Amino acid sequence: MLFLFLDSHIHHMEPGNDTKILEFLLLGLSKEPELQPLIFGLFLSMYLITVFGNLLIILTVSSDSHLHTPMYFFLSNLSFVDICFTSTTIPKMLQNIRTQSKVLTYEDCITQMYFFILFAVLDMFLLTVMAYDRFVAICHPLHYTVIMNTQLCGLLVLVSWMMSALNSLLQSVMMLRLSFCTDLKIPYFFCEINQLIQLACSDVFLNEIVMYFAAAILGGGSLTGILHSYSKIVSSIQRISSAQGKYKAFSTCASHLSVVSLFYCTSLGVYFSSAATHSSHSSAIASVMYTVVTPMLNPFIYSLRNKDIKRALERIFRKGGVKVLSVLGLKNYP
Repeated sequence: MLFLFLDSHIHHMEPGNDTKILEFLLLGLSKEPELQPLIFGLFLSMYLITVFGNLLIILTVSSDSHLHTPMYFFLSNLSFVDICFTSTTIPKMLQNIRTQSKVLTYEDCITQMYFFILFAVLDMFLLTVMAYDRFVAICHPLHYTVIMNTQLCGLLVLVSWMMSALNSLLQSVMMLRLSFCTDLKIPYFFCEINQLIQLACSDVFLNEIVMYFAAAILGGGSLTGILHSYSKIVSSIQRISSAQGKYKAFSTCASHLSVVSLFYCTSLGVYFSSAATHSSHSSAIASVMYTVVTPMLNPFIYSLRNKDIKRALERIFRKGGVKVLSVLGLKNYP
């Protein structure tokens, strides 16, 4: 649907000073030529770690029957979204560095913005759903399997995708109504919605209202849901008499709490740092934290702090080692 809007919008543009140039210039993180190979190597490494780390989580969850539970179903979905999230921006950035071209067409920019918003909001929704899952598991353990049934889990993920897609489509369609000036330099390494609005020559009041309203409702609502779930979880844990029982209950949500803290702290940190410094370059560097670093660290957090994942990984590697030895004829080697 977005592509139909784009095609219709571009073909009906009138030639004029504000619509001739349909290309944006992504300034990236640094203008220094000698730093480009370093930036390329660093981001390529982080991207590969992100993709392979999250793919390993998906493979582990899908191949181990012990992990076929709602918690790990949501985790595998989060890993898939994290791969898509980084793939929206990093490959294009690497291509621009390799070809020494910073140009991004109007169509590509709007498309990138659409998918960036889609997966960013979807990340928030999945983290909220995972918080609700932990709330049910700890506060209502006897009814957990009844409440968190297969149908509800699938419905929660489906609704998350639908709401994210509708919001992303709304923001993109709102962007299509704007006319842009001739100076189309974006001080980021991707097409960020707020930066695009600042480049527009036409009235952006309605765009800003829609953008901030969606951020308040979706972002604020998700954060409120997470905080409410954990307030109930903390109250429930406090009522447990034994220290071992408290530790066991808290350990089941420690990984998720770490990921939530990392995601929201980096996101809010970028927002407040850009608001305080009014420097587009510094906020672009800070945006690396939640667009690249957070998705990269998620697999490490879940694999290092989660005993179930660690045991499943050990079983996978053990089976893999046995198969390799069997192929080499060394299975019974002393």
